[in-house]
Amino acid sequence: MKIAKKLRLLVALALAVPAIAGAATYDDLITSAKMGDVDEISRLMARGASIDTTDIDGNTLLMLAARDGRVEMVDFLVRNRAKLNARNASGDTALRLAAFRGHQKIVELLLAGGAAVNMQGWTPLAYAAFSGHVDIARLLIKAGADVNLPSENGTTPLIAASRGGHIDIVRLLIAHQANLGLAVDTGETALDIAMRFNNTDIADLIRKAGGKSGKTVSIEVR
Repeated sequence: MKIAKKLRLLVALALAVPAIAGAATYDDLITSAKMGDVDEISRLMARGASIDTTDIDGNTLLMLAARDGRVEMVDFLVRNRAKLNARNASGDTALRLAAFRGHQKIVELLLAGGAAVNMQGWTPLAYAAFSGHVDIARLLIKAGADVNLPSENGTTPLIAASRGGHIDIVRLLIAHQANLGLAVDTGETALDIAMRFNNTDIADLIRKAGGKSGKTVSIEVR
């Protein structure tokens, strides 16, 4: 009986080793991507680890590196054909995250690799506009970003910039034929959004460019 128990224990331990090793590899992959440890990622990939491993929120290694500004890691992952347009649980791509955080060099690498600039939901351009990263906005427009592509609730890059108070981006978008009349699902245009968030300089600029309010005024007749 004692020998049988020992054998069962040895078998159980043997079976547990791959699981333990796999968990360690997974944790090492996620940590290395966040920290920008290219040598470790390369070593793990040589042992069979997937370049498109995701964390519990659906973030790929590329997304984690792009979000945290790890330029060398992003370069390595792009060159090794990581999926550029994968989405996490929130619908974000690596390019969206880099644009939102203002990591210009990473945006350049992702664009050079062929990352999509137009997509459903908030686009990378809308993220850059909301956060005020005008140089990234220029790069995205040059790469073919649609300046009028709305999110599910109608938020365009112009509306995002008007809300965030970024007048240089508003100027840039107007210069690239942003539609001043588009509105969110409440009926508010970029002009209305600028006024609601007390960005009066942007509101004045939009008015001068021909922008109008989307609000309807009801007059009671007695």
